Amino acid sequence: MRHNKGFTLLEVLVAIALLAITVTVLIQLFSANLRAIYASEDYVSATLKANSRMSEILSDEELSERSWSETTEDGYTIYANVYKTLKERTEDLNVDVMQIDLTVRWRAGKGEKSLEIKTLKVVPRKI
Repeated sequence: MRHNKGFTLLEVLVAIALLAITVTVLIQLFSANLRAIYASEDYVSATLKANSRMSEILSDEELSERSWSETTEDGYTIYANVYKTLKERTEDLNVDVMQIDLTVRWRAGKGEKSLEIKTLKVVPRKI
């Protein structure tokens, strides 16, 4: 009776195939995580820009109805729209409720991404 020491060719090929499949799956998981990290960096940056710009708008003592847009040095475009809202609820009061809509857009890969935030501010009515 012969006792073979070592592996057969078939066993080696199966082991290599399993190893290749495992490595391929791991590489795909890592690349998916890297894409997610890159996308989240864009959203974090857009959120910081939107919050900063919203703070500037809210600190304006002379807030009035208007719309404008601006483009930052790093390619983000910010659209702002300030308008009166809830007019029927404030018609008997000496205040206006202003709604501020802020949209940040940027290019990511082949498409365009956007982030929108909104808030309200009560301002004294101008007579």
